[in-house]
Amino acid sequence: MKARCFGAIVGIGELKPVRRTQGATTLGFIGEAVRMAVADAGLDKDSIDGLLVGPQVGETPQHVPATVAEYLGIRPSMANVVDLGGASGAGMVWRATAAIAMGMCDAVVCVLANVREADPPRSPNRNPIREFDVPFGASGANVSYALSMRRHMAEFGSTPEQFARIAVLARRNAQLNPNAIFYGQPATIEDVLGSAIIASPLHMLEIVMPVAGGAALVVVSSERARSLKHPPVHLLGAGEKITHRAISQAPSLTSGPLKAAIQKALAHAGVKVTDMSLLSLYDCYTIMVGLTLEDAGLCEAGRFGHWMNDHSFDHEGDFPLNTHGGQLGCGQADLAGGMTHIVEAVLQLRHEAGQRQIPNAQMALVTGNGATISEATALVLGADA
Repeated sequence: MKARCFGAIVGIGELKPVRRTQGATTLGFIGEAVRMAVADAGLDKDSIDGLLVGPQVGETPQHVPATVAEYLGIRPSMANVVDLGGASGAGMVWRATAAIAMGMCDAVVCVLANVREADPPRSPNRNPIREFDVPFGASGANVSYALSMRRHMAEFGSTPEQFARIAVLARRNAQLNPNAIFYGQPATIEDVLGSAIIASPLHMLEIVMPVAGGAALVVVSSERARSLKHPPVHLLGAGEKITHRAISQAPSLTSGPLKAAIQKALAHAGVKVTDMSLLSLYDCYTIMVGLTLEDAGLCEAGRFGHWMNDHSFDHEGDFPLNTHGGQLGCGQADLAGGMTHIVEAVLQLRHEAGQRQIPNAQMALVTGNGATISEATALVLGADA
């Protein structure tokens, strides 16, 4: 059955992650990532008439799209901020295709970037996190994801070794990605379990390393894409779901909104998760990967560890998973960390992934996760027929 195409990614740009920056600006990283993506698409900046950008631009607290557009020297007919945490990159893709389909614009650049300088001050406010989480010590992502992991272990009997294996696999795949922050630094289960406990039961090596970096991509119509220089990568389906913000308000600690988002994306594309050549899954913590494998329907709830024992996950495996190393192996450049999952899917589907290329890659499932398992976007991407 031939799937309907809703748009295509035709250009990508990604900055090499670095541990720290000095004197860099978010606008500068945005500009470079966009320059690379537009050049990769074979376009010029005057062809870009749509802009989607993340909310965290250190040089401006408001009017973010206008500030970025002015810096880039473009005058878009459609511009917006996408604020979905780690799901922002994936959320941008379907929003771009929707804007193009509506006739608002013809070519949209989507960009996320951050620098690693001094942390900006945060303004206090009243919300469920401040009222019900922070007073009891559930402050920040580490503690919140640890709650989910602890609940999974209590409810299903999952083990530290099963979670640690996810980090080991990410590091293993990162050894084929010279841009990965942990390139040349593989890890063992013993290494993971021997690293410091950050928020029990989470070990340090089960948590992404924050880095500086950026990524961008260009979206046009599928028809226009075929006249450009790279084989287009089509958006075949998308799904999105938001269920909460504070972990205290989550409907479940062992399943998240990605379950509904993935189901919708697959139904939209008319395919099954087992049809995917690549699983490009958001992996801020090892628990996030375990939950996503279960929520995607690859195994029953609570069984990800047993399921993983029966499969292989490198580029030549039966279920290639985060072949670039994911965020656990490549690094998380803030919101752009989620964008790297899309970039890797594009490289694989264009057959440009080099030594980590999946043979005959045709379709990829990409997921994005924001806040604490609360904002979710799923995409099904497909190679040109």
